[in-house]
Amino acid sequence: MKPTLQPGAKTEFAYRVPATKTVPALYPEAHEFQLMPTVFATGYMVGLMEWTCIQIIDPHLEAGEGSLGTHVNFSHLAATVPGQTVTVNAEVTKVDGRRVTFKVSAHDGIDLITEGEHERMVVNWEKFEQRVNDKAKKARVAGVTRKSG
Repeated sequence: MKPTLQPGAKTEFAYRVPATKTVPALYPEAHEFQLMPTVFATGYMVGLMEWTCIQIIDPHLEAGEGSLGTHVNFSHLAATVPGQTVTVNAEVTKVDGRRVTFKVSAHDGIDLITEGEHERMVVNWEKFEQRVNDKAKKARVAGVTRKSG
C-alpha cells in the first residue's frame, strides 16, 4: 500500500436501494426472511458500508493488492424502503501498517440509518487466493472423509 493513505481521507457515496436488497431477498430460501418487511437488509447495508470504504482505499493500493473486511461494528437504527437513496459517509481514522480503520455513517434522506466502525486489511491478492485455494482443497477432503465415516 502506498504511504498516501492517511487518516482524514474520506468519501461520500449515494446508493438507491432496489427491492433486490431487502430482507426477503437476502436469503430467498429462508422462510423466516420471507415473512419479514421489504426493507433494506442489514446484510446488504453492511456490504454498502464496505463498498464505500473500498472506494477510499483503492487509489492507494499497489498493483496486485486488494483489501478485505476484517471487522464491522455498525448499528442499524432505522428502516429504509426500496427507492430511497442511502448516502454513506466514510473517513479513515487510523492506518496501522496494512490495517485501515474507518468511521462510517449513512442516512436515507429521512433518518440516520447506521453509524459505526469498519476495519479492512490490505493484502496481496495472489497470496490470498492461494490460501483460499488451499483451504478449498482441505474442505473437499474433509467433506469426503466425513461422508464416508
